[in-house]
Amino acid sequence: MADSSFDIVSKVERQEVDNALNQTAKEISQRYDFKGTGASISWSGEKILMEASGEERVKAILDVFQSKLVKRGISLKSLDAGEPQLSGKEYKIFASIEEGISQENAKKVAKIIRDEGPKGVKAQVQGDELRVSSKSRDDLQTVQALLKGQDFEFALQFVNYR
Repeated sequence: MADSSFDIVSKVERQEVDNALNQTAKEISQRYDFKGTGASISWSGEKILMEASGEERVKAILDVFQSKLVKRGISLKSLDAGEPQLSGKEYKIFASIEEGISQENAKKVAKIIRDEGPKGVKAQVQGDELRVSSKSRDDLQTVQALLKGQDFEFALQFVNYR
């Protein structure tokens, strides 16, 4: 019998981020507390740019954006937001969406699988993802449960279960 396997990835649906950004922009334009503050949120290349006239306002934009991401099922671990910076009279926050598992993080996950997971489970790093394979599907489900119980500083998804 062939080995069963699944991949561990850290991917974000770009369309969902775009939808969350558009919902945030709409809410900012309609909310009374953002009137006249020059509040805006938009894409700036691959980064997300939030601008407002005050530091509290720009932090409030970030808070609204984070709540929209959570409602769309995107983990906040994949959002890397900087600190508010004063630029002229405007405060700005640049945020980026982190995707892929770094080699260092993939090795950490593989070590946890080796040390705490069932025997006979193999983990291989393949680019920015991790392939986990075993003869037993039950062992693979045990590994998934083990990893869901861990608190990583990056988001994990399990795909290609076969």
